[in-house]
Amino acid sequence: MIIIYSSNFIKKYKKLPTKIKRLAEEKEGLFKKDIFDPSLKTHKLHGKFKDFYSFSINHTYRIIFEISKKKEIIVHFLSIDNHSIYKTK
Repeated sequence: MIIIYSSNFIKKYKKLPTKIKRLAEEKEGLFKKDIFDPSLKTHKLHGKFKDFYSFSINHTYRIIFEISKKKEIIVHFLSIDNHSIYKTK
């Protein structure tokens, strides 16, 4: 799996509290092993986000991503934020 971080993701990640950054890195480790690990609560989004997925960092923070399947799975991390994340696109 290849993970690509959008510029929006990087910008928002840099602004997160250190505690959330550490937790996001732990969750990314789980994500790399199994995108649908039950503790991530990965799910397909709806409406204007119907082409994307989300997984939970904690009760407040989420990561939105999309999956491209070519020879290898490529995951684009698009954004990281609280529930306001769903208003950014």
